[in-house]
Amino acid sequence: MSKDGKIVVIHDSDTQRTAGISKQVAGSTLAELRLLDVGKWKGEKFAGEKIPTLDEMLATVPIGKQVFIEVKCGPEVIPELDRVLKAAKLKVGQTPINSFNPSVIEAVKKVRPDLSAYWIVGLNKKDRAFADSLIDKAKAIKADGLDLAASALIDANYIKAAKAAGLKVYVWTVNDAATAKRMVEIGVDGITTDRPGWLREQLSK
Repeated sequence: MSKDGKIVVIHDSDTQRTAGISKQVAGSTLAELRLLDVGKWKGEKFAGEKIPTLDEMLATVPIGKQVFIEVKCGPEVIPELDRVLKAAKLKVGQTPINSFNPSVIEAVKKVRPDLSAYWIVGLNKKDRAFADSLIDKAKAIKADGLDLAASALIDANYIKAAKAAGLKVYVWTVNDAATAKRMVEIGVDGITTDRPGWLREQLSK
């Protein structure tokens, strides 16, 4: 969220990586952020691209498609997020929310219990006890599910336990066919990937 309370679509808290100029998103107004070119780093044909607002991004969501909105800041964003989502006129099921911050998930469910909200968690492949504890914690914050790093800890029994608790399980970031096939076989609800077309093709073989 920008300094003047606008929600912008950018992965990092700082603009250095995509604009070549270091500005903290939270410390800059929308007008200041709009002065930056965040396309040129990728290629000349993208030069002039500006950081989009969430309103603008939501306007591009096709009928019947979903967009997962990952909240990269804290619960302070929720009132504006609620306003933007209502103004977008999309169906509730089209805009699930996810975040690494459990406080965000808890806040979303208090304000908008109708929205799906998923808690993102990284996993150390050796820490089984931690992985097991996530199911109870997700229930406590009223999350609809977990969005987990695609770890060896996630197996069919884990998915079964999560689903028995009423939780969905998504995994990230899977860019190889072998891992994707294993995740599908054990019953995950969805896969985050940088190669959707290619991976879908591999899974259909």
